[in-house]
Amino acid sequence: VQLQASGGGLAQAGGSLRLSCAASGTIFSRNDMGWYRQGPGDQRDLVASTTTGGGSSTYADSVKGRFTISRDNAKNTVYLQMNSLKPEDTGVYYCNAKPTYGLKRLSFWGQGTLVTVSS
Repeated sequence: VQLQASGGGLAQAGGSLRLSCAASGTIFSRNDMGWYRQGPGDQRDLVASTTTGGGSSTYADSVKGRFTISRDNAKNTVYLQMNSLKPEDTGVYYCNAKPTYGLKRLSFWGQGTLVTVSS
């Protein structure tokens, strides 16, 4: 499974960025997908996740109302729309895929994309 994240960069506080994660090597529509953030010296924390059909999503309290996770199963891609960015949103954002099929519960990670929000 390969996950290719893109869309990170430098943004000013109050601005927006859209992250994308293209998946290959898996049945994308049968993966729960998520975005995680790791700040400097911090652990990797869940930002947002969505189930296979996109019908159910969860968000970290810190991003509720500002970030939106979505997926296009036809394009094997999951997105994270980030609005009203804050400096504390700074970090490396990782895409995660959890296949819901198979005997083992697996988890795959992308390479991460850096988001820097200046005040």
